[in-house]
Amino acid sequence: MEAKAERQKINRIKAVLAETGHTGKWLAEQLGKDPVTVSKWCTNTTQPDLYTLQKISTVLNTPIRSLLTPENQESKRIPEAINV
Repeated sequence: MEAKAERQKINRIKAVLAETGHTGKWLAEQLGKDPVTVSKWCTNTTQPDLYTLQKISTVLNTPIRSLLTPENQESKRIPEAINV
């Protein structure tokens, strides 16, 4: 199992909940999900499927893109081929 420090932050659900003044418990009630499941999403332990992500976007009245963490382009850049 991945160490906590190594876990990638794929979603921003926790941040968007804070920005909108809602709690994980509230989101769980809106979605009909177990609060433990939502907690795992908020800590990036697990990720919601795309269908559920769309529902979260609707419930929070926010674009789905705002729920995702953008990739760090600098660290992921593939080096250009060296011309010889």
